[in-house]
Amino acid sequence: MITPLDIQNKEFKKGIRGYKDEEVDRFLDLLTLDYEKVIEENHSMKEKLNEMNKSLKNYKEQENSILEAVETAKHLMSDISLSAEKRAELLIRNAELDAERIVKESKASTEKLFEEYEEVKNRINIFTTRYKNLLESELDRFNGISTELFDDTL
Repeated sequence: MITPLDIQNKEFKKGIRGYKDEEVDRFLDLLTLDYEKVIEENHSMKEKLNEMNKSLKNYKEQENSILEAVETAKHLMSDISLSAEKRAELLIRNAELDAERIVKESKASTEKLFEEYEEVKNRINIFTTRYKNLLESELDRFNGISTELFDDTL
């Protein structure tokens, strides 16, 4: 590749009707300056391209990290959802078992109360019968006494 220094140091042979040295030197000076600018711009563009490639690589790595995080989040949400469903099923099953236990206890309690009611009812009937018999016997006795009392006076 030709350098600006190569342009600057280039010597041309002189011919009979050759170019004017001053014009050629001025043109070569302009050409050298422009070529130096092009080389600087090319170098600058290469640096920018390298920086952009590094940035692109970083962005791709970040993108991969984000995609992995999204996948992990999806799996986590799926696991949480399954766990929540299992927990809900367990809670429902426990509630059903508790309800069955409460119903059984209520039935047993109701049966016990009914048995106690029947026992109290029988006791009341026995008491009523005994009290009635007692009253009747006392009434008979009272009638017997009053008959004895009143029969003697007549």
